[in-house]
Amino acid sequence: MSEPVLAVIDAQFQHRVIGRLQRLVEHESPSGDIPALQGFVGLLKSTWEDLGIAVTVRETPGGPVLVGDLPGRGWGVGLAPILLIGHSDTVWPMSTLGSRMRWSHDEQGVIWGPGVFDMKSGLVIIEFVIECLRGAGSGHPPLRIFVAPDEETGSTHSRVMLEEAAIGCSSAVGFESPHPDGRLKIGRFGSTRLRVRVTGREAHAALDAERGISAIDELVDQLLVIRSMVAAATDPEHLVLLNVGSVEAPGKTNVVSSQACAQIGLRFARKDEEDVLVPALLNLAPIRLGAGVEVVIESHRPAWSPHPRDTELGARLLPGQVPGSPARGAADTNAMAGLDIAAVDGLGARGAGAHALEERIVAASLWDRISSLVEAFGDEKRWAA
Repeated sequence: MSEPVLAVIDAQFQHRVIGRLQRLVEHESPSGDIPALQGFVGLLKSTWEDLGIAVTVRETPGGPVLVGDLPGRGWGVGLAPILLIGHSDTVWPMSTLGSRMRWSHDEQGVIWGPGVFDMKSGLVIIEFVIECLRGAGSGHPPLRIFVAPDEETGSTHSRVMLEEAAIGCSSAVGFESPHPDGRLKIGRFGSTRLRVRVTGREAHAALDAERGISAIDELVDQLLVIRSMVAAATDPEHLVLLNVGSVEAPGKTNVVSSQACAQIGLRFARKDEEDVLVPALLNLAPIRLGAGVEVVIESHRPAWSPHPRDTELGARLLPGQVPGSPARGAADTNAMAGLDIAAVDGLGARGAGAHALEERIVAASLWDRISSLVEAFGDEKRWAA
């Protein structure tokens, strides 16, 4: 068998990695901003094609989906591809850079900027791992890269394409951030986003109040019902998380409200909890006579429960490290739960502050991840049947 490939991480290489990351961070790519996402994917496509990756881009209502295929080489020819999963969108609105946040690389080796942690550093790691593998000229398995444009909003438009990309793959590797201590994420909570719409009947708030049906009052009471249902489904071994993310009720103080809605997010440790609670929520009944209640699913990611094959994959990628553990946050790797292939996540850079103004990564974790994955993907012993 061939010897493992080792990446040469010198100062020049580090400078190039940071420069590439800065270029991607400075090209802002908010979820839903189609022109910005198209421009960002264009940056990836041009560079990745130069690395020998066959890139296809498919437009969706949520933005462009990028799929790249790197053929196997040497001993890796004929093996099933390994799927590498990332996303191009961030939670930050256009013009966040330079107003609320800025790119910064400080003397302590910390890099700051919108999207640097979630997850443009992960895309840079993928890019330089492939550059090192191709530059070494040695064997490696085929690699398939999937970059979603709408991960932050639930991957509504890209999930089916991700599942299609996973067909024929031996395993899936996510490049979201690891746990704070650097451990991989093996297993994730499921995530379901619901919209609760309530209708009432308008009336003058003083002269004809008894004729009115307040949609706001109905919504408040429905949210209390939802909270009690979640509490009843929760115990230390069956954790369900609830967040009321937004409430909207346009109206006036002298008019009984006729419209109100709320968006709620639910997180489930296990699929069986989700299978019981979500159908019950979809069938909420009005509390007030004449009120209407409608609950719809806006996005859904199934719970990904750890499997021994996932732990084995983590050991192939990062041997000798503390085993991974589940994460409360959902991501595109959740979709692998129902596809019967091994999956791990958390191969991105270490850092903190996802979705917060203090978003940052530790620069040294970039080289650590790149060198570890170059060695892993280039080591025939780890992938031999």
